[in-house]
Amino acid sequence: MSEENQTLVQRKEKADSLAELGVKLYINSFKPANSAGELLPKGAALQAQEAEPGGSIYSVAGRVMAMRKFGKAAFCTVADSSGQIQVYVKLDILGDVVFETFKKWDIGDIVGVEGSLFKTKVGELSIQAAKIVMISKSLRPLPDKWHGLTDVETRYRQRYVDLIVTPEARDIFRKRVEIIRLVREHLNARNFMEVETPMMQPIPGGATARPFKTHHNALNMDLFLRIAPELYLKRLLVGGFERVFEINRNFRNEGLSTRHNPEFTMLEFYQAYATYTDLIALTEEMIADICMQVNGTMHITYQGTDVDLTPPWTKLSMDEALTQVAGINPAILADGAAVLALAKEKGIKLDDSAGPGKAKTALFELLVEEKLINPTFITSYPTEVSPLARRNDKDPTVTDRFELFITGRELANGFSELNDPRDQLARFEKQIADRGDDEEIHPELDADYIRALEYGMPSAAGEGIGIDRLVMLLTDAPSIRDVILFPHLKPEAGLQTERNEAGEKPAPGKTL
Repeated sequence: MSEENQTLVQRKEKADSLAELGVKLYINSFKPANSAGELLPKGAALQAQEAEPGGSIYSVAGRVMAMRKFGKAAFCTVADSSGQIQVYVKLDILGDVVFETFKKWDIGDIVGVEGSLFKTKVGELSIQAAKIVMISKSLRPLPDKWHGLTDVETRYRQRYVDLIVTPEARDIFRKRVEIIRLVREHLNARNFMEVETPMMQPIPGGATARPFKTHHNALNMDLFLRIAPELYLKRLLVGGFERVFEINRNFRNEGLSTRHNPEFTMLEFYQAYATYTDLIALTEEMIADICMQVNGTMHITYQGTDVDLTPPWTKLSMDEALTQVAGINPAILADGAAVLALAKEKGIKLDDSAGPGKAKTALFELLVEEKLINPTFITSYPTEVSPLARRNDKDPTVTDRFELFITGRELANGFSELNDPRDQLARFEKQIADRGDDEEIHPELDADYIRALEYGMPSAAGEGIGIDRLVMLLTDAPSIRDVILFPHLKPEAGLQTERNEAGEKPAPGKTL
């Protein structure tokens, strides 16, 4: 039996002995009236060894994070979601039975405390416990307080423990909530309406990605977890909602990496009678404002690299980026055959049907993308790789589209929307015809979306922003798994064996 499993067995035996002494291990009757964070300012004016005048009684509940036991007294540190506070436990106040029982409690137990405030000899604000009860017995020990959870995979797999012992993890997720709140406030202030669109769709559209597939029994039809909400949000433009947005989950059946999780959060928003340049301005203003409110500065550090989010941000066409950043001769970019040859020379594999637009995009991803550290909008994406974007009026080989890159990563994708149903139909048909074995392109055309466009969609612009990547940037998180509470992981090996060693048997019908 492993040392961890031995500890689990010992903790369970201790719980049983406490129960035999009459201790209720899991109660639901203690209701704290106060929080640790609320009490700390109350003691600011107190001197060492001074009690709060008036002797007010407070009650808090939280997890025991540290414990020091002496002969007739003990100190423990209790943490709740607002902070932590020290508790002083004395035999002559609680009585022999309660005090001796308390001394058998463990770090990790969740307790409730009632008492008055005072400062110790060393000036630490404490609650002198007049009552202390067990709320929930911890059967597993917390990680060592000096090292925490050092194994990264364990931090992701046991996020509940990570949040207990890693203040930085808690801070990231508090910032995540704040960032999403600020996004909503920014769009609400500009008369955007938040909506919800289907998570399960008969035809996955709005992006190029391999979907997850499921089946609806009652309707006897296959459905797909959405890869993007785009086509449904644009249906709402047709219906007369002129400014809409959605913050919700997308699902893409792809690999795991520091930048990709199969389930992720996206913001998508659409504005009628606007162009992609309007959204560039909105995006720059929104992200810069959020950064200032969350971090108090426009100058941040991401994984050791200084990033300046002060507007205005750099704006380059794809051709300009390939010339200025990658050093490619403009004459090559103007010659389709030369672009294809250069892509081949760089080791880029393209389908036989690929034109210079796909070659340019692949060259950009290979030679330019990771070098765009400070915020940079790349515009004029080839029509060949932009099936939903409006063609540029002056140059139909490119579209009125942009992507935003910061720290070498795509953060946003937006464009003036294609609202010509015949052009859209032709592009869908070409995309399907050129699909080959590409599972990221769905073989069925969304005829209802074409029908919606035939009723008339106003000129509009739309954009998607990866919320997870935005949170990564603003919290200096190296991996997308650091900003998702429960990221996807491979199944954990050995968990059931551990439970059996700790004295638990598998459920009937289950095998190890």
